[in-house]
Amino acid sequence: MLRKYYYVILLFLLAACIEPYSAEIEEGAQLLTVDGFISSAPGPHSIKLTRSDTYGSVFEGLIRPVSNATVIVRDDLGKVTFLSEDAEDRGVYYTPANFSAEIGRAYTLQIQLVDGKVYTSFPERVESGPELKNISVDVLKIAVEGEINERSGVQLIAEIDDPSDQNNFYYYRTGESTYVLKTRPDLFTPRPSETNPSRDPQPKDCCITCFRTELLGNQGIYLAQDDNFNGLSTKIPAGFIEDDGNRFVETYRTVLSQLSISQDAYRFLRLVKQQVEISGSVFDPPPANIRGNMISLDNPEEVVLGYFLAAGETRKTVYIDGNQLDFRQPVTIIPDDCRVIEGSQLNPPADWNP
Repeated sequence: MLRKYYYVILLFLLAACIEPYSAEIEEGAQLLTVDGFISSAPGPHSIKLTRSDTYGSVFEGLIRPVSNATVIVRDDLGKVTFLSEDAEDRGVYYTPANFSAEIGRAYTLQIQLVDGKVYTSFPERVESGPELKNISVDVLKIAVEGEINERSGVQLIAEIDDPSDQNNFYYYRTGESTYVLKTRPDLFTPRPSETNPSRDPQPKDCCITCFRTELLGNQGIYLAQDDNFNGLSTKIPAGFIEDDGNRFVETYRTVLSQLSISQDAYRFLRLVKQQVEISGSVFDPPPANIRGNMISLDNPEEVVLGYFLAAGETRKTVYIDGNQLDFRQPVTIIPDDCRVIEGSQLNPPADWNP
């Protein structure tokens, strides 16, 4: 009995000795991020400035635009071009519409923030590159672990004649895309309400077919260097468009850009690609900030994320006939008027020419 009381008293004494520990976690820096490029293609070209938030902030994980900055592009002959900020999309700065980079010229991006801090890039030379001869397509299936149905989409294949007199580095991007969207307004059923508590269908008399425009962004980073095909005709994987059950019901159109970039830009993008494609295994390298070509003139030790690209660019438009693909996802039924879908319109774009 005495032993039981002894253990109880000892437990209270141990509990009384415990003091709460307050961990002091150093706040992370608000890192400036530069995202954008200029090219030899017609403008306008855009540069996006954002800043990450500090650890522990209520806005942690959000990206904040950097507004009211002075942004200029200067070439190696001293010519200066000012960029203007978008009135609605804050933090995005555009060159004039008539601006295009010149092959062989080197360009520097300079940024001055409202607090007076100044940032600059190292000079980027605009490289020449071959024309896009053709764009072919292949259906690509992707197995999903734990899922019965496979993901799928269209792989874009760029066909070029690589020049033999230079070492080339390529970066591929997809631009604005438009496709024929099919919906089922005859299946429209409004949400339950006092006037329609039973969710009875209320078919609409229009519209089944629209043309929807979207900006997918890059679904992956597509790079190539000509070490293995210098001076040869070759085909290069250049993009991927996922099949969501709507995009390839009929015709899909996209624009593929081929950017001829510097070796330093290629190295940066290759490191980004490697980090993006980390599989999550124990053998993966730990993620880290990848230093680009931007520096702070006030504090050279400050980390600035992103890379200012200047590149020679060629573009080619490709139309993809969904009926000619050897595999498509089941059609996703949209029970509504196609005009209510964001980015849709009844008439095709003026330059629509499958």
